Amino acid sequence: MEMQKTASQQDHTFTDYSQIVQSASFRQLMHAKKRFILPFSLFFMIFYFALPVLTSYSKALNTPAIGSISWAWLFAFAQFIMTWALCTLYSKRAAKFDEMVEKIKNEVKERSHKS
Repeated sequence: MEMQKTASQQDHTFTDYSQIVQSASFRQLMHAKKRFILPFSLFFMIFYFALPVLTSYSKALNTPAIGSISWAWLFAFAQFIMTWALCTLYSKRAAKFDEMVEKIKNEVKERSHKS
């Protein structure tokens, strides 16, 4: 028994991904993602590894900050805050990336309907 493909399956079969990759909208999406993800990833890695490095090779974080609480404890707590903040920022920015993807998908549909 031969199964017939639905219209959406047929559209995906003939999608020319090389044209999508070369489109201005796709390049804009990739540029926006790189501009966001790269600096935030670098910041996260530096901030994350700063605590073990500073506590291992320096006495700077061992001094009291508030009463008997040292700077190391405040730095460690700040890492939780930083992680939540970055997750929140990324979630909001991902919604914009999703909008850009929908725009690209609509452009592809328009092109496929014209041909």
